[in-house]
Amino acid sequence: MPALELLRDPHYRNYWISLFVSQLGTWMQSAAQAWLVIELTGSAERLGLVVALQFAPSLLFSLPAGVLADRWPRRTLLRITQGSMAALALAMAGLLFAGAITYGWVLVFATLYGLANVFDLPTRQAFTVELATRDRYPGAIALNSFSFNVARLAGPAIAGLLIARLGMGWAFLINGLSFFPMLVFLSVVPVGLAAAGARGNPLAQLAAGLAYVRRTPEVLSAIVLIFWVGTFAINFQTLVPAYARLVLGLGAEGYGGIMSAMGAGALVGAVGQALARGFNPRRIDYGVGVLVTAHLLLFLPLGPWAVAAVMGLAGLGMVLTLVGTNTLIQTAVPDDLRGRVISIYMLALLGSGPPGSYLTGWLMDVLGGRAAAGVLGLLAFAGWAGVRIWAARRPRTSW
Repeated sequence: MPALELLRDPHYRNYWISLFVSQLGTWMQSAAQAWLVIELTGSAERLGLVVALQFAPSLLFSLPAGVLADRWPRRTLLRITQGSMAALALAMAGLLFAGAITYGWVLVFATLYGLANVFDLPTRQAFTVELATRDRYPGAIALNSFSFNVARLAGPAIAGLLIARLGMGWAFLINGLSFFPMLVFLSVVPVGLAAAGARGNPLAQLAAGLAYVRRTPEVLSAIVLIFWVGTFAINFQTLVPAYARLVLGLGAEGYGGIMSAMGAGALVGAVGQALARGFNPRRIDYGVGVLVTAHLLLFLPLGPWAVAAVMGLAGLGMVLTLVGTNTLIQTAVPDDLRGRVISIYMLALLGSGPPGSYLTGWLMDVLGGRAAAGVLGLLAFAGWAGVRIWAARRPRTSW
């Protein structure tokens, strides 16, 4: 299998292991941060604001980040971004251990963390292509999706146990430490694998990336779809903790269990993608359909175990959608435009976070958790239908 063949490459294997450790810590912190806000405020809307601020830098910096990823040595950029996120996580842990944490500090931390992340994501994706080489990239996507979703499965469960037994600060501390294997790898990887990218006028380079997206219907369709679905159906950092606490009345361990159930469903999707030969764009449609179904099921008066099963379904749909759109774009884009097109894709995905997260929290406070989930599912379906009708009328599209 292409994905397993990549692990025979020592550089890629070390990168993948380091990335998995970091992803595990990130999911622990993500779960802990959401629960911390619910405990501090008891408000889904305020949780939505935190998530919105964490994604807000993507609206301003995603496109410049893509240009930077194509111009600067990617290893250098990753050392800066990974080191910054490690420092922020350790600082947050210090505030928690000192008992000095406030909602205001969470807002500041989330914004700065999001700023570092917006430069990290396009650089890391382009760096992954360098390590894997273009012909093995579908396998790299599947392998990275597998590790990401194993971390999604285990991270929230570990965080829930840590919060209940030892305290919130441990999740942030472990995340801060989890960046160090990647920092070590970036210090020893051969420079040739992370060389500087394109040169020239950065504004002209950015315009070239935008022009490519505009004239390529399947890429444009995928980007528009991921923004719409991201806005209404992939806001689990707000939806799940608020639903667990305010609708089901669960504690930290119960919340961690539901997040892990979603991770289990996502893992099933990732394994399926890794085992599959070839890429079928129709998987994107299947993924959106599963996501919409999960949201509509949350409208029903379900108990905790049933909600966990539904969230497993949501995790499966999310992976099919995200991996599908990512693979479609990565296999279509020329190498010299990769960082810029990835940054446009990430702008759509992460840029959906601020409006979507706040809207999700607001709807949950106004309508209640169940009704809000149903409304979000219907809106996601409407957007998917519109994009598919538009794409079907365009030439030169395989989707």
